[in-house]
Amino acid sequence: MTDESGFPLIGDQFPELEAETTHGTKTIPDDYEGKWFVLFSHPGDFTPVCTTEFVGFEQRREEFEDLNAELIGLSIDRVHSHIKWTEWIDEEIGEEIGFPIIADESGDVADTLGMVHPGQGTSTVRAVFLVDPDGVTRQVLYYPKEIGRNVDEVLRSLEALQTSDEEDVALPANWPENENFGDKALLSPPGTVEEVEARVAEADTAEYESYDWWFTLKEL
Repeated sequence: MTDESGFPLIGDQFPELEAETTHGTKTIPDDYEGKWFVLFSHPGDFTPVCTTEFVGFEQRREEFEDLNAELIGLSIDRVHSHIKWTEWIDEEIGEEIGFPIIADESGDVADTLGMVHPGQGTSTVRAVFLVDPDGVTRQVLYYPKEIGRNVDEVLRSLEALQTSDEEDVALPANWPENENFGDKALLSPPGTVEEVEARVAEADTAEYESYDWWFTLKEL
């Protein structure tokens, strides 16, 4: 479920949407079943910061695809505007945008996803939704219009979420390049006395590095 405004929270099923895109009509999340997807909005076509972001995402698109993830852009513009803008990007910057862009002229998709914020006009803010293969919202990021997104962080978040799922671990700050612990993962703290005793018993084995029963690192 989502909150009363329709804004999908972390752990919610992503809302079912039917959207016109530069690659035809998409039903989201159904068309991406079995894949992760990264849906990101931009304030408008033919704007400078958004152009740098689209170039940045396209240049890293294969890295997303290697992580079984698809990119989807969105703004409150017509599909013809998207097409002309991406043609300009190809002609002037030399990057052919290979992912679909939702043409949300009515604003319905943006309203459903909470992408239009009071005081920010009628255009969408820079939102990012990371959604897993089961259609569950796993991460939400928001940036102001004045600041472009960090594509490295979106990729890092995607890889971290997948690693957390696969290994049943948590990941420290700046993983996989934490200043103190490198690319090691963290075990969840025990929830019972018995689990605490078991954690203490296995401390400082070849696989684990334990600072305390609640702070234990694991080699991946």
